[in-house]
Amino acid sequence: MMEEVNEVTSSLSVHGHNIKVTEVLKDGDTLTFLVVSQKLSGTGEYHVDRTYDDFEWLQQHLFSQEDVPGIQGVIFPSLPAKAQVNASAKAMKQLGFLGLGEWLPYCKALESFLRQIVAHSILGKNKAVEILLTSSDPPGRQRVKKNIFNRLSQAVEERRKEGHKDVDEFFQSERVRNLVLTGCAKTAAERFLDVVQSEQKIAVACGHFSASLHLCVEPGEDPDKQAFSKVCVKLSEVFDSMKKNMTSVAENNMNTLGLGLDMESRCQEAEKEMLFRRTCKLVELETARRNAEKAKPLKKAAMEEEKKAAETEFDHICGVAKQEVARFKAARVEMLQQALVQWCEKQLLTAKETADQFNQHLQAFRGMA
Repeated sequence: MMEEVNEVTSSLSVHGHNIKVTEVLKDGDTLTFLVVSQKLSGTGEYHVDRTYDDFEWLQQHLFSQEDVPGIQGVIFPSLPAKAQVNASAKAMKQLGFLGLGEWLPYCKALESFLRQIVAHSILGKNKAVEILLTSSDPPGRQRVKKNIFNRLSQAVEERRKEGHKDVDEFFQSERVRNLVLTGCAKTAAERFLDVVQSEQKIAVACGHFSASLHLCVEPGEDPDKQAFSKVCVKLSEVFDSMKKNMTSVAENNMNTLGLGLDMESRCQEAEKEMLFRRTCKLVELETARRNAEKAKPLKKAAMEEEKKAAETEFDHICGVAKQEVARFKAARVEMLQQALVQWCEKQLLTAKETADQFNQHLQAFRGMA
């Protein structure tokens, strides 16, 4: 196990945009992910094995950078929920699209998580990022020190702050907009997941019917039986093509727009968390100001210092948050656009291939007639 990471800035030795999570290995109930990144110097690559605990280790180190001014204004990339080898129905529902497709969607989500961190001007400088991507030894599990999300976990009693009136119209509008988009993104992802799962069921049904048609084939010299058997065989081939087509459509939906909607939903939740942290800081600032106004002469100076410190911290958070919101919107639009383009391209290609197959089946039936 590695020693505790010192929270200092460092330059990455890899190309951030080339990071890949290429495969997942199963060892009992443990999933191990292979992370590949290209070295900045030379043409070599780093190949490291990482478990979900290692990704959580990285996330917690990013959360613990409380000495970085304005860190509460950062929109932290969303780490997917933990995947399990034999997941329960509840766990699969929580994973959504990431629980389908033989782990490929989940690997893509982890890959996106790492790329977003590396591309971030603040988070990408954390030494823990370099360690996770390049060290041959796993980071290991260690006790994580208190961080901003430890406080956020106590937010049950602080949820009243969500409705707190904002002093900045920009953030008030952003909070309202985010509240609407968070719900819409979650609903869209859930509905599209229903579509994909229905397509998978149709594909399975077509496969079963294709296999069942072979049971109708009868041996013998009877011309009628031979003709009927021939029709059953051809129909079986048609339904097998339908199965392959529907399977391809479902995979295309899942790996393009499905992953895009899943990412959109988690991104909106990440922005919501940032806006909530800022609102909590706003409430703390207003409390500090009231305490300074009501302070007795002996405590007046100390209360004024606390107020100034709170104001400075809040200003830093707001400055970072506004930059984050602008960056977030641009990245989100590009991400959704890319997902939609890939979705259309894949479906057009699949439709063309399917049309060719069905045309061949049609010609075969015409030949039989």
